[in-house]
Amino acid sequence: MLVHSRKAKWAVWTVFFLFFLPLFALPLLVVLGASFATNWSSVLPSGFTTGHYSAATRGEALQALTTSLVTALAASLLALVTGTWAALAAAALKKPYRTVLDALFMLPVAVPSVVVGLAILVAFSQPPFLLNGTRWIVIVAHTVLVTAFAHQSVSAAIVRLDPAYEQAAASLGARPSYVLWRVRIPLLLPSLTAAAGLCFALSMGELSATMMLYPPDWTPLPVLIYAATDRGALFAGSAIAVVLMAATLLVLLAVSRLRTKASYR
Repeated sequence: MLVHSRKAKWAVWTVFFLFFLPLFALPLLVVLGASFATNWSSVLPSGFTTGHYSAATRGEALQALTTSLVTALAASLLALVTGTWAALAAAALKKPYRTVLDALFMLPVAVPSVVVGLAILVAFSQPPFLLNGTRWIVIVAHTVLVTAFAHQSVSAAIVRLDPAYEQAAASLGARPSYVLWRVRIPLLLPSLTAAAGLCFALSMGELSATMMLYPPDWTPLPVLIYAATDRGALFAGSAIAVVLMAATLLVLLAVSRLRTKASYR
């Protein structure tokens, strides 16, 4: 911590809790409480039941969870490959060209995601790339929306790389492809795993563009949560939301373990 005075530390922690509890922790606790509630007769939900989780872990909800996991994993992998390739290519360009490439990758983040969804819907509703009505258009939309974060994460890591390792390998006669796969990529592994986790989490929670694109047989979990709350089933929607958060956190914990192992390589 950058603050060394005891009083200053207490002041910082007090301000942190004053903002963290009402803005972040309390809403999540209310959702958690609502997932076990039977009615909402006062400020907070009341009653207790686990029946909402029975519905949230089977049937349509379980299928939607599988859809979200597959979509997020596919989009994260595609975004990581595309973003890493672009970051490595941009590192060899002059600064003006690198700036243009960075701006192109950040463009989907600079506009509302619903606009990205509309653009993808228009672009892939006619041959030869007719994806409208298929699961692939959802995966493409999620990939477009999260690739910017993978690109920026890897680009920042490339800037911090010590060129001495690559120069030493090249001086020993290593080919550029060998230097890339055996020197640069291993050094980038912590950043790659962090980017993969970020892309996965963002994809799991994406709703706006998904609402415009998803076919009936490929319904992600956020869409199901929105549908449940829209028809007034707040308790069932809360249980599904908790399942979504738990699944995302479990995957992120697994990714963090991979990141820790990669940091010690």
